[in-house]
Amino acid sequence: MEEPLQPRKPLGFWKSVLASFVGFIAANIVCSIFAFLFFIVLLVGSLLSSTTSTEIRDGSVLKIDLSTISELVTTDELSSFVPGMASGEDPVSLSQALASIRKAKADPRIRGIYLNLEGYNAGMASTADLREALKDFRSSGKFIISYADTYEQKAYYLSSVADKIILNPQGMVGLVGLASAPTFYHQALEKVGVKAHIFKVGTYKGAVEPYMLDKLSDPNRAQITEYLTGLWDFMLRDISSSRSISVDSLRAFADSGRAFDDAETFVRAHLVDTLAYRLDVETLIAQRLGVDSPADVPQVTLSDFLVEPDPLDKNRTDDDDVVKVLFAEGEIMDSPLSNEGITSDLARQLRELREDPTAKAIVLRINSPGGSAFLSEQIWHEVYELRKSRTVVVSMGDAAASGGYYIASAADAIVASPVTLTGSIGIFGILPDASELGRKLGVSLDVVKTSPYADMNMSDPMALLLRPLTPEKGAMIQRQVERGYKTFLLRVSAGRDMPVEAVDSIGQGRVWLGAKAKELGLVDELGGLETAIRLAARLAGLHSNYSVDYGATSSSFLDNLFSSETTERFTARLRSFFMTDEEKKVREFFREGFRYTGVLARLPYGYSPY
Repeated sequence: MEEPLQPRKPLGFWKSVLASFVGFIAANIVCSIFAFLFFIVLLVGSLLSSTTSTEIRDGSVLKIDLSTISELVTTDELSSFVPGMASGEDPVSLSQALASIRKAKADPRIRGIYLNLEGYNAGMASTADLREALKDFRSSGKFIISYADTYEQKAYYLSSVADKIILNPQGMVGLVGLASAPTFYHQALEKVGVKAHIFKVGTYKGAVEPYMLDKLSDPNRAQITEYLTGLWDFMLRDISSSRSISVDSLRAFADSGRAFDDAETFVRAHLVDTLAYRLDVETLIAQRLGVDSPADVPQVTLSDFLVEPDPLDKNRTDDDDVVKVLFAEGEIMDSPLSNEGITSDLARQLRELREDPTAKAIVLRINSPGGSAFLSEQIWHEVYELRKSRTVVVSMGDAAASGGYYIASAADAIVASPVTLTGSIGIFGILPDASELGRKLGVSLDVVKTSPYADMNMSDPMALLLRPLTPEKGAMIQRQVERGYKTFLLRVSAGRDMPVEAVDSIGQGRVWLGAKAKELGLVDELGGLETAIRLAARLAGLHSNYSVDYGATSSSFLDNLFSSETTERFTARLRSFFMTDEEKKVREFFREGFRYTGVLARLPYGYSPY
């Protein structure tokens, strides 16, 4: 007869501690092994991506897939060689895309462009630059064929320059006009017991309106109407020129809602040339090239042209005369919690250029809706000091507004696209007050202080949220905001050689399109990055064979990890890499909640590239 199983004796305290310790060590060893393997994977991927290139064959077609486009991009080594993770064409920056199209125009091996714009979402100024590049490409006699299952409005605007536009038989062309729809939180915040204390200068500074109103103010509605109308007219004029359709006909098409009719409607309206399915388009391209099947058509991408010589560089050989291009992309973020956008690194880079004897002229490319007024002032100072010994020209992208314009105002000259969103000269601040919510939840704050205003400098977020704001303290903050606005006016006045009163009259937080900004004296010339480079070279008195240093507009994920200057930024980049899209949205939600703290110089609404 078997003896009954005896219950296990519990481990003693020290044995339990030892077991836990061993388990902890084992887990860390396993994690370290996985981390090491992950590092090796990234390293190998980075090396492979940097050493391999695609051969460009005679009779090739440049296939352009611009699902996203920005001034600065980050490539993902992992997805490039791990099965099942590839996401299509390697991303390229805007300047790289423009250069690749320019190279393809001059390359006899390239017969034409196959344009695919599914999911296209670039800003309007970037789109206008790309459209001009495609228009220039077509002037060489080479073809451009465009296809989409459905053309979103901006994608159609870009595609309208093609000599053949093809649409899916079940698709549509979203030519419906432009709209802006800000979301208002005022009543929702009141219901939960949160009050937003608003401090601003500027009649048109509408970024605060969602927290204090339930609809747009009349001035804000007026400025949004004006810049949307300007953008819409700009798009219609270009489409009209390319498609030989009158502006009135295009406007009537959009106003009648015909964009929601069947696909044949777009053929009859001459918006598209024919209807076909995606695989049929590749057959049409093969026929255009005189080959038997689509498999015989060699295709290359924009990224394949990165190592090819640029026609613009053939006369730019003088390394003694260099135009240095510096990119400032994103919101101006004076926060250790952010590793994105424009940070204090830009101020440091500008200061370093003072010590660079080869950089005779500087082009600062700004694509920013603004942000921290404090950091904007620091960057402005570095531009101002750099201008004493170098020629500095600003090139504006999709937006260079508020803090973005603050920085630009110190330059020798400013170049903007006709559809750049700029101006927005104004200051605001928002201080959330959740004291009522705390009272409902039973959360209170008890402050001990040595002087009456000691609690206004507390860094604890809970202390800031749960502390009611007295009228006296609110008046002090408002005075601070007003001082910031006066400083803003003085900076623009000095930089643009305009009376302070004149700057104030076109300031007040009002947004202008680049074309109007030029009329008002806020911008010197209309054009893109190359226009700014030529202007900088001319103002600096450089020889015609000056060279251009664009810096690095694209970088690998691995490069970004190891260029981080702090452990926090390294950790943030690594965490972002592993985040799902849903997790990134949650992170962005919480970031939005704290974005408008402090004194800000920012666009008067949530920026959309339209």
